[in-house]
Amino acid sequence: MKMIVGLGNIGAKYAKTRHNVGFMVVDSLASEWNVNFDKEKFYANYTQVLIQGQKVLLVKPTTYMNESGKALRALMDYYDVKLEDILVVYDDMDMPTGKLRLRQKGSAGGHNGIKSIIAHLKTQEFKRIKVGIDHPKQMKVVDWVLSDFTVQEKTKLDVGIKNAQDAILDWLKNDNFMQTMNRFNKK
Repeated sequence: MKMIVGLGNIGAKYAKTRHNVGFMVVDSLASEWNVNFDKEKFYANYTQVLIQGQKVLLVKPTTYMNESGKALRALMDYYDVKLEDILVVYDDMDMPTGKLRLRQKGSAGGHNGIKSIIAHLKTQEFKRIKVGIDHPKQMKVVDWVLSDFTVQEKTKLDVGIKNAQDAILDWLKNDNFMQTMNRFNKK
């Protein structure tokens, strides 16, 4: 079983903010696969779907960003998901809006959701897709990540979400994240 976790903050006021890019990607996958987040347990909204002949959990933690690891750990334990079968999708303000960066491990880089996951998993070695949201020019970081995208940024973000979705499908198909990284980190 694979588990794809999109990071974000719950609630309508956060739905379109930069910090919710992870939610946007898994919502896009759910729409593509014609499924709803029909389960609400383990500090998450999630669904299970059969893709490429394998079970996949699509997950949106309901803990708010700073406690994302709590939901991930609970679902891993309940469904007996192996560490190598987890993929976390989240925002990165050190990259241009819509740009992707796939990694197999790494530090939190100041991202509180990733800090929480590292703390709960007790490792930095898990697959991730970072989607660029750009860096604030004249705004506090907290205000930036909780702000909405401009119309121009939304166009770039839509490309990034589509590329993230394609990268996830590629990984599910070939089960070789290194190959997927090589393919999508070039875009």
